[in-house]
Amino acid sequence: MVVPSQTALDRYSVIKTCKPTGFFSGIPVINLTNPDAKTLIVEACQEFGFFKLVNHGVPLEFMTRLEALAINFFNLPQSEKDKVGPPDPFGYGNKRIGPNGDVGWIEYLLLNTNPQITSNKTFSIFQENPQIFREENGQRSTGFMADGLGIEPRNVLSKLLSDEKSDSCFRLNYYPPCPELQALSGRNLVGFGEHTDPQIISVLRSNNTTGLQICLRDGTWVSVPPDQASFFINVGDALQVMTNGRFRSVKHRVIADTMKSRVSMIYFGGPPLSEKIAPLPSVLAEGEESLYEQFTWCEYKNSAYKSRLADYRLGLFEKKLQAILANV
Repeated sequence: MVVPSQTALDRYSVIKTCKPTGFFSGIPVINLTNPDAKTLIVEACQEFGFFKLVNHGVPLEFMTRLEALAINFFNLPQSEKDKVGPPDPFGYGNKRIGPNGDVGWIEYLLLNTNPQITSNKTFSIFQENPQIFREENGQRSTGFMADGLGIEPRNVLSKLLSDEKSDSCFRLNYYPPCPELQALSGRNLVGFGEHTDPQIISVLRSNNTTGLQICLRDGTWVSVPPDQASFFINVGDALQVMTNGRFRSVKHRVIADTMKSRVSMIYFGGPPLSEKIAPLPSVLAEGEESLYEQFTWCEYKNSAYKSRLADYRLGLFEKKLQAILANV
């Protein structure tokens, strides 16, 4: 992506801007070797829907090697990158995010983690296996969540991610530097607009460039301090439903940096397409009603694909308050 002149920025006026935010020091940090990790993970998912994972066991050398492969791809001539696009939804994308008008200061590559249905366009792009994101972080984290919530069996969440028909994906995002951000009168150019992740869980690792922001319960946006040695875990919409709202799907966004590129790698843990999503029976208290209509992951995925980034996607599947009270 070529850094634009002011005239070019004017042409990209459809890309949103936002006000700068300060770093937030209250991000929960979970050490997987801590005996209280399961309790702390549950508390973080309830309050923020988000936490930082340290002592996760994934070698930094692996992550930096994967990052280098990503940078090599995004540094290719535009004509070469376009050969694995446009996304369907897998493949290479540039500025346009999804089919419904959302755009951002971003290039990306979306890969399916299921080798049985990997897109021919992207099969040869990455020789490294991103499954370690799932195995070392997604499954272990969901196991701790199950322990903390008293879910039986303990692997009810993790087995959805390890299922051979799991609808999980791996995304590489590249946010080029934009030195001419100063022309935006102190505002930041949005790389990826505000949204929640539809899946069960997201595992993110980025380089040491700022940009990630999350929305707190009171609606305040705060910046997450970067840490290239750690992973950041997001609760997704599906997990919010499965916990009947005890865990919240965190709204987040990414802004562009003036001088440095940001590279992020995200594993999105999705269940099989036919999996029915509903509150887990062991989560519900006696007499507690589900807040959501039951749906399959395929139904929710299709609904989310038709929405805009900032839409509240779960709203279509929430039970009306009157119906819930009538059954109490």
